[in-house]
Amino acid sequence: MADLKTILHIDYPIVQAPMLGVTTPAMVAAVSNAGALGSLPLGGLSSDKARELIRQTKALTDRPFAVNLFAHAPAKEVNRGDIAIMQEFLQELCLEFNFPFEAQNPDTFQFHYYQELIDVLLEENVPIVSSTFGVLNEGITAAFKQKGVVLIGTATSVAEAKVLEQAGADIITVQGIEAGGHRGSFLSEDTTPQVGLFSLLPQVADAVDLPLLAAGGIYDSRTVKSAFALGAAGIQVGSMFIAADESAASNAYKEAVLNAHDTSTVLTQAFSGRWARGIENEFMRRMDAKGITIPYYTIQNQLMSSIRAYAQKNNLPDFVAMWAGQSAGKSARASSRDITTKLIRMLPPN
Repeated sequence: MADLKTILHIDYPIVQAPMLGVTTPAMVAAVSNAGALGSLPLGGLSSDKARELIRQTKALTDRPFAVNLFAHAPAKEVNRGDIAIMQEFLQELCLEFNFPFEAQNPDTFQFHYYQELIDVLLEENVPIVSSTFGVLNEGITAAFKQKGVVLIGTATSVAEAKVLEQAGADIITVQGIEAGGHRGSFLSEDTTPQVGLFSLLPQVADAVDLPLLAAGGIYDSRTVKSAFALGAAGIQVGSMFIAADESAASNAYKEAVLNAHDTSTVLTQAFSGRWARGIENEFMRRMDAKGITIPYYTIQNQLMSSIRAYAQKNNLPDFVAMWAGQSAGKSARASSRDITTKLIRMLPPN
């Protein structure tokens, strides 16, 4: 099996997790400049915005970096009844907390899917593409392979890892239940595998013949060394970068992460319609208590967009999705380069 560092053309087997809304070109470049692999999240963005972010990152580094795509499919159906009930709930909540609210017409919703970004990535000669929420289609995989692009898939179960290997992935990120942010699950839309990294990782290592990145709960030399001992060729770290100087997270979000403890985070569909791990807040509790059907990922994400934007602008953490892993409280304020350097010192000897 080829060495991960050789495949990715990096000095250290460390990947900064792509975190939409947190990761910036400055963060990606700082990590790559330190000899690891920065990852730029592009999921759900337009082709123009994607090209802009890629070029901003290129202006800050000449080292390899990855871009991340959301490989999910569009909603199979649009349930207008569920959308109406959700909007009624959101309107009541906004009235209670004195938030502005304007009902949205589902007929006007526009979503950007990963297929729109492929030409941009090929034209910009992006060397590494990671994906989550599914498998890239055969034609796109072939186009990337023809250009020598390295493909990284995300698995939350052994079955998903096998599908990714068969579909042409070069590397698999094994995402344990401890990991912050959206679950990369894709074989079931109703449930998400809830397997811890240190149980899942050796099982995936036994099932596939690809280099593995370990993601979830990694924050110190013990967890780093354990990941390698259980079959990882590298580590992917996200929550440790949320409070970084280059992070786009609000101050309230950063403080919540820094003050988090082992039971601060929960799995929720409240903010986006897709299972994700974040710091529990008032909105999650209200949604859970209401017990209404949450629309599909892209739709719920759209319904929540103005509320999230208002809360972000006004530093209101109870109405912002503060994605974070179970060990997020072990992070600290520092530059992305210093965080990467600290992780490098945790690596086991070659």
